[in-house]
Amino acid sequence: MLGKIRQKLISLAPTQRLKVVNAVCPICDRPIPEAQKDAHHLIPKSKGGKTTEYLHRICHRQIHALFTETELASQFNTAAALQEHPEMQRFIHWVKSKPNHFYEKSRKSARLKEG
Repeated sequence: MLGKIRQKLISLAPTQRLKVVNAVCPICDRPIPEAQKDAHHLIPKSKGGKTTEYLHRICHRQIHALFTETELASQFNTAAALQEHPEMQRFIHWVKSKPNHFYEKSRKSARLKEG
């Protein structure tokens, strides 16, 4: 019963949502459609990170498919550092030819599967 009351109160309460307009992915420099927007912790939460940036879902998934949380925290904690990595450069070149709303599941790097 308490759950239903809480749901009703939440639905009646005014919501304050900050809407990011015309967000651009800092990885591929393309506009991010609302349905493809993911928040990425520049330093993973497990490593004490708090700051996030909005990325395309496909760019976000690619980052986590290529790098461990330790690598992200120590070496790749900025968009510029991520863009400089050769595998990310190859991905960025490929994804820039796709429409902004394009999404395809990313595969884990073979390097990460071994470790």
